[in-house]
Amino acid sequence: MLATDSAFRLPLLAIAIAIVVAAALAAGCSFQNAGVKPAAEQPTVAGQEPAAADEDDGDAPTRSQPQAQAPRIENLPRLELTPQILYQLLVAEIAGQRGNMALSTRAYLDLARSTRDPRIARRAVEIAMFSRQTDAALEAARLWNEIDPGSAQARQMLAGVLVGSDRLDEAQEHVARLLEQEGEGLPGALLRLNRLFARQADKAQVQRIVGKLTEPYLKHAEAHYARGEAALNAIDNATAVAEAEQALSLRPNWEQAVLMKAQGQRAASPEKSVETLRAFLSKNPKSREVRLQLARALVNDKQYSEAREEFRKLLTDFPGNADVVYAVGVLSMQLSDYDAAEANFRKLLEIGYREPNLARLYLGQIAEERKRPDEALDWFAAVETGEQYVAAQTRIGHILAQQGKIDEARQSLQAAAANSSRDRVQFLLAEAQILRDAGRTQEAYDMLDKSLVSQPDHPDLLYETALIAERLDRMDVMETHLRKLIALKPDNAHAYNALGYSLADRGQRLDEAQALVGKALEIAPDDPFILDSMGWVLYRKGDLQGALAPLQRAYGMRPDPEIAAHLGEVLWSLGKRDDAQKLWLDAARANPQNEVLANAIKKFIP
Repeated sequence: MLATDSAFRLPLLAIAIAIVVAAALAAGCSFQNAGVKPAAEQPTVAGQEPAAADEDDGDAPTRSQPQAQAPRIENLPRLELTPQILYQLLVAEIAGQRGNMALSTRAYLDLARSTRDPRIARRAVEIAMFSRQTDAALEAARLWNEIDPGSAQARQMLAGVLVGSDRLDEAQEHVARLLEQEGEGLPGALLRLNRLFARQADKAQVQRIVGKLTEPYLKHAEAHYARGEAALNAIDNATAVAEAEQALSLRPNWEQAVLMKAQGQRAASPEKSVETLRAFLSKNPKSREVRLQLARALVNDKQYSEAREEFRKLLTDFPGNADVVYAVGVLSMQLSDYDAAEANFRKLLEIGYREPNLARLYLGQIAEERKRPDEALDWFAAVETGEQYVAAQTRIGHILAQQGKIDEARQSLQAAAANSSRDRVQFLLAEAQILRDAGRTQEAYDMLDKSLVSQPDHPDLLYETALIAERLDRMDVMETHLRKLIALKPDNAHAYNALGYSLADRGQRLDEAQALVGKALEIAPDDPFILDSMGWVLYRKGDLQGALAPLQRAYGMRPDPEIAAHLGEVLWSLGKRDDAQKLWLDAARANPQNEVLANAIKKFIP
């Protein structure tokens, strides 16, 4: 039913008029005396719902709120109700209820022109907007504003329609008039100003318009905030910072302004952004939003220890805040502080966290890290169907396999509830990995190859089958699958990388291998495994100095044992044998079971 949509949840003004005037028809009443009252109007920025004035914009509690105005008397016409008017009202509303929006809009617009009743003009705008009849909406909004020029609601609607029609210069005039009429509600209206232009693609034009609209109000901190917000949207960070500073000069303890300043600074100088937030917190230590933003900035900068301290301070001030508890738990895991991580994830379950499966998954991972496999199995088994279910079931399979229970692990994965074909493929890939790690590579290949018969174009199956074929020295199969994957997914960086690395590792078609890995780097320039491949290709081509930089960068991003093996070999070949030995031995202590690393060490240190 159309009545369930947002446009038809508005008061059915025309139906109300039709019902009332139908009853009044026998008494000979006019529209003026029908007793239908307009919706209460509220001064706000054009295009905003009346309720928007009560939204929490995150600014300080001292923010001025729009004050309710006394009910105004609408400019209603005096005209006698006629059967023709009643007929047109009913035709318009019934047409809308039956989905004939073009007829409904046309009937209401014709009736608004003939009666010049603002209630009918408003209804014409509502229906035209709902049915995306932009020209009709604009005509109806202009008519409503012409009929009742004192109505802020009519002007709001007209401004909104003009903005939606990209008539920004004309809309600017009406928005300026609305701001003039705001009175005590001006600060809140300024804070909402950018919402009106949120869907405009030309953010620089919006910035210019917001600048002009706020010129008369620069004694208000909110005007500078509006300018800064428009500047941020236009990626004019320097102006955003300057406007935020102006706002702070007028309201020194305003959280939103300092957050804007830090956001504007971050692109050019993350360090300066953090300094800004720290300085504000030194004077306003209870500022929750600023401390939260500081903690997030520290996480982005990989300063995990410092970030955790900020989250812990938040936890002291807001002990029941589940999001803060979660953040402390995740950061504790990142820092390998498993006691703190476990305590926080258990607390999440106690306080009824909205995503209990996520907490259970993390608790299972913590138990794994602490070499408590039975406890880990219990936590993973407790994860119910949902977003975390596949990961939990996969971990169950791997734990059982690590315990030597290969068949039990496979049975567990085969029995897991797959809610989609994607889930089933993930379980299949996990089973193949278990077989591969157990040395049953041919079984893994046969299982995946069989699945490809029914799903020949599945990207994950193609990729994993190719990798296992490479282990079996089936280079023809590997290359066929990877080239097919590249044809299906030209932006799949790992497909290019896998093919290029495999060629280079065998010393084959090295120029082609370099081109393939180069293409992968174009798609994913910061992937450490692709950087490793490029270093390995260059090493195979004899370019030792060229190989060193990407391998060092890769290892700095991810200290993987296989990257350590390759980097160590390049260092050894460059005569830096002490550096190579230290790197290998450190990596071997952290990864004693890695076969590639062990073979590299044996090759040079028998």
